[in-house]
Amino acid sequence: MTDPSVTHLFGRLGLFERRVRGAVAAFRARDPLPDDPFRGLYLSDRVVDEVLRSRRLPIGDGDPGLADVEAAADRTEEAGGRSRLRDLAAAAALSHLDVELLLAAMLPDVDSRYEQLYGYLNDDVTRRRATAGLALRLCGMPEAAAHARARLDVLAGLGLLVVEEPERPLLSRTLRVPDRVVAHLLGDDRPDTALAPVLSPATDTTPDVTGPAAVTLPGAERLARAVRNGVRLIYLRERSGGGGRALAVAALSAAGAGALCADAALLTPDLARSLYREALLTGRGIVLGPICGPLPAPPGACVVVILYGTAPFDPHWSDTPPLPADVEAVPATVRARLWRDALDGLLAPGVDPDAATAHFTLGPQQITRAAAAATLVALAEESPLRADHLRLGARAQNAGGLERLARRIEPAVGWDDLVLPADVAAQLRELAARARHRDTVLGEWRMRPGGGRGRGVTALFAGDSGTGKTMSAEVIAASLGLDLYTVNLATVVDKYIGETEKNLERIFAEASGVNGVLLFDEADAIFGRRSEVRDAHDRYANIESAYLLQRMETFDGLAILATNLRANLDEAFTRRLDQVVDFPVPSPELRHTLWDRCLGARLPRDPDVDLDFLARSFELAGGHIRSVAITAAYLAATSGEAVRMADVVGAVAREYRKLGRLCLDREFGPYLSLVSAERQ
Repeated sequence: MTDPSVTHLFGRLGLFERRVRGAVAAFRARDPLPDDPFRGLYLSDRVVDEVLRSRRLPIGDGDPGLADVEAAADRTEEAGGRSRLRDLAAAAALSHLDVELLLAAMLPDVDSRYEQLYGYLNDDVTRRRATAGLALRLCGMPEAAAHARARLDVLAGLGLLVVEEPERPLLSRTLRVPDRVVAHLLGDDRPDTALAPVLSPATDTTPDVTGPAAVTLPGAERLARAVRNGVRLIYLRERSGGGGRALAVAALSAAGAGALCADAALLTPDLARSLYREALLTGRGIVLGPICGPLPAPPGACVVVILYGTAPFDPHWSDTPPLPADVEAVPATVRARLWRDALDGLLAPGVDPDAATAHFTLGPQQITRAAAAATLVALAEESPLRADHLRLGARAQNAGGLERLARRIEPAVGWDDLVLPADVAAQLRELAARARHRDTVLGEWRMRPGGGRGRGVTALFAGDSGTGKTMSAEVIAASLGLDLYTVNLATVVDKYIGETEKNLERIFAEASGVNGVLLFDEADAIFGRRSEVRDAHDRYANIESAYLLQRMETFDGLAILATNLRANLDEAFTRRLDQVVDFPVPSPELRHTLWDRCLGARLPRDPDVDLDFLARSFELAGGHIRSVAITAAYLAATSGEAVRMADVVGAVAREYRKLGRLCLDREFGPYLSLVSAERQ
C-alpha cells in the first residue's frame, strides 16, 4: 500500500517534472549547436552570440495541477493520514516558495535522470544539481529577486538545504538537500547516523514517564503548559534527588511531543545543527544536558529545547533567555512507584522496596540504573532480589568525585556490635530515624524552616578518643544501607587564605549528590570557635567559620561531626545541629562486654584470663581495649599458645606507656609482677 505522505511528495515533484521538461524543450529550441558532441564543455562563437542575445526568464509560472495535488492531500488528512512535507512546512514555518525551492533541489535525489537534465539546463555536464539561479527560475522567480534569494539562507539556516561552493557567485552555487531530509520525506524514521554518539533513547535510562508517573513528577504539567503556549527554551536546574532529563521527557510527553535526549558534553556545533534539524523533521523536543557552559550552537526558533544542569543558568550561555525552573527531589511516593515499576516481578517474597530505599535520594534515571545494578548482583548470586541488593544498587549510583576528597568506608558493623549506654544508643537510633524519615517530616509535612535551609541531618559526636564515635557513625551508615565518607583534613586545611573554604565547598558540593554519611573527624580543627579579632589571621579565621556556619545550614545530606574537645566548637554550630551525642568512658559493666567482644570467640583463650578484673581495674575506652586485644593476640600467635592473662596484662602495660600513663599497683594489683618481669 502506497504511503499517502510519499504520494503527496511525488505529486509535488511531478509538477516540477513538467517544468523541467518545458525548460529543456525551450532550451533545445534556441540551441545554436544542437548536435555538438562537446556542448557543455566549451563555448563557441555562436553560443556566445546566443547568450548575449537571450534573456534568462522565469520558467515556472504556476501549475494548474497544484490545486488537485493539494486537494488529494486534504482528503488524506481528513481521513487521518499525514503528509510529511506539509508537517515540515508547518513546523518550520516554510512559505510556498520555500517548499518549491526545496523540491527543486531535491529532484535529483529522488530520480537520477534529473542529474543529466540539470547538467543540460546548466549548460555544464559536470554540474548535475540545481544551481541557485536554475532553482529560482524553476520556481517562477527572477534571478535578481532579493526576497527569493534570501529564502535560500533561511532554508540553509534550518539545515534543510546546503548551498555549496561559496567561492562562486550565488546564482552559480549548487544546491543540495541533506540525505536525512530526503530520507525523512520518503518515510524513513531512522535518525541521522552522525548523531549516534550523542543521542540516547528517552526510555533508555528514564522510567515510563508517559504513564501515570509522568503527571506526578513535580513541575511536569507547568512545563507542558509553557511548551503548549509557545515557550521554546527552558532551563531546568537540578537539585539533589531531582531528575532534569526525566522531568523534561515527561513535560514534552504531556505536551504531546516526543523527546530527543542528547549529551551536551559531546555536542559540537555541526552536531548541534544536525540535532536541531532532526527535532524539526520529527516534531520532537530536544532534551540537552548536563549544561555547564555556552551552547555549542544557537537553538532553532522552531524547536523546543529543554536544558538541564546543576549550575545556575548564565545569561552569556545563550542570547535567548530561557524559562527557568528548579527540579526538586522526586517525592517519596513517586520514587516508590518507580522502584516497583523497575523491579516488577523480580523481588524476593516479603521484600518491600519502599522501606529498603526510602532514605535514598535518587532521581528517576538513578532509580532505573540502581534497579538494573541490583538485578545484576542478584543474578550473580543466583537469588531473588533482596533488600541488601537494592541498597547496594542504590549506593552504586554515587559519583566518584567525593572519594578524591574523603575516604570511603563500606560499613561492616551493626547495632549489635555497639557497646554503649542505653541512652546513647537510643540517641543514635533516633539519628538514623531522622535520616530515614526526613522526606516525610521535611517534605510531606513541611516541617522544614525557611531561610534557604537544606534538608540535611547533622549531629555532633563528642567524647574521648576510643569511646566509639567513628564506629557509631559506621553503624548508622550500615543501618541506612549507605557508605561512610571520612573527610581527610589534610585535603581540607590550607595555609593560604580562602583555600580551606574552597576545599570544603568541593566536599559539600560532591556530598550533596551522594547518598552517604559524611564524617568530619577531629571537627574542632575546622569548626572551632570564633575569636576576638586582633590581627589579620583572626579576621580570616572568623570568615572561614562564618562560611561554614552558612554552608552547614544549606547542606542536604547526612553529616556527623566528631570531636574530642566539644568545648572548642563554636556555639553557633551547636545550635544548628539536630543532635549532640556525648560518648562517655564506658562503665565497668560495659568494659566487661567490650573485653569479651574484642577478644572474640575465635581467639584461643586460656582459662586464667580474668575479664572481671580487666573490666574493674583498667579504665580504658573501647578503642584502647580493641588495641590491647590485638596486641595480646599477636603475643599469643608468637608463642603458639592460647592467649593468657600475662599476654593481656602485658598488652595493657604497652597501651599505658603509649598513652603516657603509669602502671600503678592499685590498677595492676597481683599482675603488677608480670609487668615488672616484662620490663626486666
